[in-house]
Amino acid sequence: MNDVPQDPVVIPHAELSPDALRGVIESFVLREGTEYGEKDFSLEQKVVHVMRQLEQGEAQIVFDPNSEGVDIVVVGPKSRRSETA
Repeated sequence: MNDVPQDPVVIPHAELSPDALRGVIESFVLREGTEYGEKDFSLEQKVVHVMRQLEQGEAQIVFDPNSEGVDIVVVGPKSRRSETA
């Protein structure tokens, strides 16, 4: 077994099936600590919000091979693929 930590892998959201993508997003928004502030949003509203962020390149899905976990992370301005150096 390889004991060297591996870097996280970005998973393009468009490469997931619609059901898998929805499952990843729902899992993310249902986690403790992902509150949206004082206003309550429905699960569907949260899913739509995260999907929009993924489509606009403001967030990305990341797989951590070390923990075998999947997360959605906010992408900083310099990390967006649409910008050039």
